[in-house]
Amino acid sequence: MFGFQGAESGETVARKRAYMRDAQKRWPFLTNFDASTIKNEMQLASLVGIRSGRSRADAQADVTAWTAGKQF
Repeated sequence: MFGFQGAESGETVARKRAYMRDAQKRWPFLTNFDASTIKNEMQLASLVGIRSGRSRADAQADVTAWTAGKQF
């Protein structure tokens, strides 16, 4: 999701970095390592739920709202 893959354009890398910073502002417990290893929305929602002590459904709704309109 936030991790970088080979042969990505500079624009894609910059966009992912901006998304990662935005996610870390929204969820301060999200470390750089966490962000770089998250592959999809489900993994992000799971981490948000676990680290924040929120229900899975609440965390999923929060992550879904945050990812709306974003291209990873």
